[in-house]
Amino acid sequence: MLTEKIMPRFSETDVLGHINNTVLPVWFEAARAPIFKIFTPDLNPRNWKLIVAKVEVTFKGELFYGQEVEIKTMIERVGNSSFVILQQAWQHGECCAEGRTTMVRYDFAAKASQSLDERERTALSEYLVK
Repeated sequence: MLTEKIMPRFSETDVLGHINNTVLPVWFEAARAPIFKIFTPDLNPRNWKLIVAKVEVTFKGELFYGQEVEIKTMIERVGNSSFVILQQAWQHGECCAEGRTTMVRYDFAAKASQSLDERERTALSEYLVK
């Protein structure tokens, strides 16, 4: 499992004083950088090999400004050319949001999905949910 700590910014709050629901996908994307580096070690967008096929977020509790949030990132499933990233946002020992993102290994020149190679599968398997 990968973890990253985030300190919510005031600009990420909504009128009710909670972290706005649009912020979680942004936090989750930022915490996926180690997964992205499996495919593009230097994170150079010109060499990018992934596309997002699906994003979903389930809100389980409130998140608040000025209080640290821990993002936990795991791999839930590995398919032929795609994989599912499971992420959770924890604050005060409580899972407040959970997200799943389906990523596809993609050949931009051919405009088609591409099978994951053995090195990529092995690297992803290090983070599989147990």
